[in-house]
Amino acid sequence: MATLTEDQVRSSADEILGFSAKEPEVQQGTGQITTFNSLGFSGVADKPDGWYLPDNKAMPAIILETKSTLHSLDRQEWVDELKKNVNIVLTKYEICIGILYNHDDIRVFMNNVEVESVSSTLEHKSYYLKLATNKPIDKTRIYTLTQRINNTLHFDFGVKNLYQRMTFTACSLVALREGAWIAPGMDYDNFHNSILNQLNKSLQKHITRNFKLKYLSEQFSKVEMAYGGSQDSIDNFVGWIKEISTLLNSDSWAGEDVMAIFFNEFNRYKPKSEHGQVFTPDHITGFMTRLVGLHEDDYVLDAACGSGAFLVRAMNVMIEKAGGVNSAKATRIKQNQLYGIEKDKEIFALAAANMLIHKDGKTNLEQLDSRDEEAAEWMASKPITKVLMNPPYENKYGGMDIVANVLDSVQRGTICAFILPDKKLEKAGGRKLLKKNRLNKIIKLPENTFWGVGITTSIFIFTAGEPQNGHEIFACNIEDDGLITVKNQGRQDVRNLWPAIEDEWIEIIRKQSGHDSIQWIDPKEHLSWQAPMEPFSITEEDFIKVVMDYELFHRGVDVKKLAADLGDQALYGAFEDGNE
Repeated sequence: MATLTEDQVRSSADEILGFSAKEPEVQQGTGQITTFNSLGFSGVADKPDGWYLPDNKAMPAIILETKSTLHSLDRQEWVDELKKNVNIVLTKYEICIGILYNHDDIRVFMNNVEVESVSSTLEHKSYYLKLATNKPIDKTRIYTLTQRINNTLHFDFGVKNLYQRMTFTACSLVALREGAWIAPGMDYDNFHNSILNQLNKSLQKHITRNFKLKYLSEQFSKVEMAYGGSQDSIDNFVGWIKEISTLLNSDSWAGEDVMAIFFNEFNRYKPKSEHGQVFTPDHITGFMTRLVGLHEDDYVLDAACGSGAFLVRAMNVMIEKAGGVNSAKATRIKQNQLYGIEKDKEIFALAAANMLIHKDGKTNLEQLDSRDEEAAEWMASKPITKVLMNPPYENKYGGMDIVANVLDSVQRGTICAFILPDKKLEKAGGRKLLKKNRLNKIIKLPENTFWGVGITTSIFIFTAGEPQNGHEIFACNIEDDGLITVKNQGRQDVRNLWPAIEDEWIEIIRKQSGHDSIQWIDPKEHLSWQAPMEPFSITEEDFIKVVMDYELFHRGVDVKKLAADLGDQALYGAFEDGNE
C-alpha cells in the first residue's frame, strides 16, 4: 500500500468523519492553521488537526490528531499530543472524544481514557458520538445522586418546599443540557445566575414553538433558599447535578419518567403528595401504550399530564416505531403529535423540564384547567387519536369532571385509557359517561402499584363517542407485576420480571382469554372488576359454639363469666363430648 502523508490522512479523515459538512450550532473542520483561540478557547495557540465542537457544551466534542502512515500510533508522544488538545477542550465541555488516526490504525479515547471496544476502522462522527451517549442507564446511581441533592437542598440550602426542590434540580438539568457552564468554586450567585441566564437564553428558541415553557425560568426564580449554603455544598451540588446530566444523556433512556425518580426521593419528607399529584410508574406507562396500540401516526393527549410521564413514554415509543431519533418523522412527532394540559404552575414547569431533559422542547403543553370550556375547545381543536391519562383521584380536584370533559372533547372513535381508583366509576356517577361513550376494558392493577399512596387502581379503556348500549365489559386482574419495594426508591423491577409479565398480559387481553381472573361485566350491575366471593363454610366447632351460646343465653347464663371461670376449651369441649 502506498505511503500517505499526514495531509492526505487528514483529508481522508475529514471525508469519513463528515467534518466538512455544514451543520447548525456546530463548529467542525480539519486543518493545520486553525488555533483553539479562534475556536473560542481564549489565549490558546495550539492547533488541532480536526475538531467537532457543538455550541451546546453539554454535548460531546471530538478532537482529531492525524499522522502519516509511516508513524506508529504506539508512540506515547502522539498520545500525549492528543491528550493535551483534549484537555484544552475539557475546560469547556463535559465529554471530549479523542481520535488518533494514521489511516492504517486508530485509537479512540473518551476524556483521555482509551476505549478498547471500538471499530478498527475510522467511522462517521455519529458512531463516536454514540459511544459517549449510548451508555446503559444506571438508575441506582441516579437515585443515590438524587438523594444527595435532596438532602443538600433541604438541609444545607433550606429549600423546604418539595416542588421547589424538584424545580431547582430539573431546571439545573435543563440548563446543563442547553449548554450552561457551571463548575466547582462558583459562589451561589454565580451558579444561580448561570442557570437562569442559560434558561432565558435557550428558551427563546423554544418559546416561538411553545411559549408556555417560560414557566421554567419563572418557577426557578421563585425557589426560596433559607440560606446560601457553604462552598462545599455548592461544589457538591454542581458535581452531582453534572453527573446526573451525563447519565441522562444516554440514548438508552427510553421514556422513563425522570420526575418520578426525583419525586420518589424528594417525597420521603412529605407524609403524602401535594396537589393531588400521583406519579405514574414507568412500567405502567409503557404497558398502557401497548394496550391502546400506540403507533407512530397517533396524536396523543394527556389532559392531566403532571410531570409528563405519559407524553415522554409516548414520544419515545412513537419515535422508535418511526425509525429512531434521527428520522425525519421523529421531528414531526415532537412538534405535532404530543399534547398535554396541566393546571398547576409548579407541576406544569416540571412537565416542561421533563420534556426538555428527554431531548424535546416542542411538545404542545398548555397550562389550563382541564375541567373548563377553554380546555375543551383546545382539545377539540387537536386531531387526538389516543388518550393516556392518570387523572387526580380526590374529588376536590375534579378527576371525574376531567374524564368527562376529555371524552366529550375528543373525536368520535378516539381510544381513551384512564387510570382511576377501582370503584371510582361506580361511586362517582360513571354510568353517565356510558350514555355517549363505551367502556371496553377494565384491567385491575396490582394492589401496591402506587407505592405509598394507599389506593387500589384499574385501567379503564373507553371508545369516545360510541354509546355503551348494554355491551358487556371485558375485565381482568393483574395480581402481581413482579416489582419489589426498594427502601427510599419506590417499587422497582430489580429481578427484571416485568417484561415477560407484560408480554403475557398483552396477549391475554388481546385474546380476551387465557386467565382465571377474566370476567365479562354487565354495565348495569358493575363498573369494576369483581373479586370472587369466598364460598360460605362453617366448621363443626363454630356450629357447636353458636348452638351452645344460644342455649346458655336462653338459660340466663353469663357466657363471658362462665368462659372465664372454666376456659373455652373446658366449656365447649364438654359440650362437644355430649356433656351438659
